[in-house]
Amino acid sequence: MLVLIRPKATENFIGLVNELIPYSPDLVIDEASKVVPMPTFFKETTSALSIILAVELDDIGSNGDLLPILYAMKRHWSAILEHSVAMLMVKSPNEWHTKTFSSWLIFNLNQWGCRFIGHPLVEMIPNLENLSQWEKTTNIAKIQLLHDFSQNAVERLMSFSHCSSPRPKLAVLHASSRNTSNTFMLWHLVKEHLNQVDIDEFHVANGTIIDCIGCPYQTCVYFGRQKSCFYGGDMIRELIPAIEQADALLWLCPNYNDAVSANLMAVINRLTALYRTHSFNGKQLFSIIVSGNSGADAVARQLIDALCINKGFQLPPKFCLTALAYDPGSILEANDIKKRAASYAAQITESLFISQSVEPSCQKGEPHL
Repeated sequence: MLVLIRPKATENFIGLVNELIPYSPDLVIDEASKVVPMPTFFKETTSALSIILAVELDDIGSNGDLLPILYAMKRHWSAILEHSVAMLMVKSPNEWHTKTFSSWLIFNLNQWGCRFIGHPLVEMIPNLENLSQWEKTTNIAKIQLLHDFSQNAVERLMSFSHCSSPRPKLAVLHASSRNTSNTFMLWHLVKEHLNQVDIDEFHVANGTIIDCIGCPYQTCVYFGRQKSCFYGGDMIRELIPAIEQADALLWLCPNYNDAVSANLMAVINRLTALYRTHSFNGKQLFSIIVSGNSGADAVARQLIDALCINKGFQLPPKFCLTALAYDPGSILEANDIKKRAASYAAQITESLFISQSVEPSCQKGEPHL
């Protein structure tokens, strides 16, 4: 079942969205009153509910008609969202807001239980300038690229399916002190309950991963085809092979200034070489985020931006476990922390065993959205 959520918009945007979606939606929601309980949904279908959120932003990056729809979805569709997979189409009247708005929306819906495909965003800014580099690289007109990318995303959304993996592989990346890091301690509480998963842990020490300096596109592609990178090092010897083989990545992220640490960000940036020629659409993204005071959502949204929207990792329901702990070791005294860790481990296990996306159109190194 395909649901199009499209708050009030201009006729131009409505027409464009209709052109970009190669299927007829079973339900179109343009106001909150149309979000009604669906008690027979699970009796009528065993497949996931496919959701496209098409949003036209104003000049401050908002859409006043969307919020009532979201509140209604949370009220009436809480169980349905846990069996849903979604993507976004977002248009802005300027060069801003498409990414920040999308990561905000994805984060909130994901916390309600909604899954997102890899590369879930089709974005549109004036003159489609966000596609200019693609036009230069592929010699395909921007408007055609928009249609191609949209069709690719919608096809992956509609073909999303569930399959089992006999022994899932989870790669865990961190740059934390094993003895004092609250984030690492919380990970070990989670790890105790992941007995059915093969786990590889990688400590990204200071100076071991040189950050990306932005090689020319063809240079990056050249090394990517060799599963390599111009700078080599531990990234090539250990991390890239492990990431390529893993079913999912879990990032341990202590909150430093409401951002991912520099060491882990260097790994994300260096993934571009592998990303040029290999799809991450079938791999899932998890994270454990510990903050001293607040701001875990800022770190989570940075991961969503970098790894789900840009790099194409799939976002499973409630992808991140967040907690507050300031003094070393204080995470072990947090309320219900062992129960929360066990619950998160169960989520990871369930998602790895029953949920992998089948997205054949991105398996041979075609340009990614």
